[in-house]
Amino acid sequence: MTKIDEKDRQILRELARDGRVSNLDLAERVALSPSATLRRVQALESAGVIKGYRAVMDPAKLGIGFIAYITVGLGTHTKASQTAFEAAIDRADEVRECHNITGTVEYLLRVEVADLPSYKRFHTDVLGALPQVATITTFVVMGSPKDTRA
Repeated sequence: MTKIDEKDRQILRELARDGRVSNLDLAERVALSPSATLRRVQALESAGVIKGYRAVMDPAKLGIGFIAYITVGLGTHTKASQTAFEAAIDRADEVRECHNITGTVEYLLRVEVADLPSYKRFHTDVLGALPQVATITTFVVMGSPKDTRA
């Protein structure tokens, strides 16, 4: 495990806010020299702490007007059932996140589509068509007052 100190945490917070910040500006924000900042960023990248950089997009400008979290329970609790479900979900462009979770269901999905009719199609034609799926519960996102995902 990589030892992360408070300066590294500051760097990570700043990069999470703006992954395109210049090294010079990052150094100023965390009160280090540019060379020390660059060494730390490179060390965090080499250690796998920083796995990559992403663009954060505006869903509305991409035509996404309906976001939902969905819990999915499987009918059988076998490795084959999980593998088949995960493979099908991997092919579904509407699913932006898939998490295998603990509790009364096996999966939590984040689904992003244009509108309610598009979601109904996904619900019926994709999730509803999977033989592994026993239960589906949808939670519609009405707003996101805090969302720090990169």
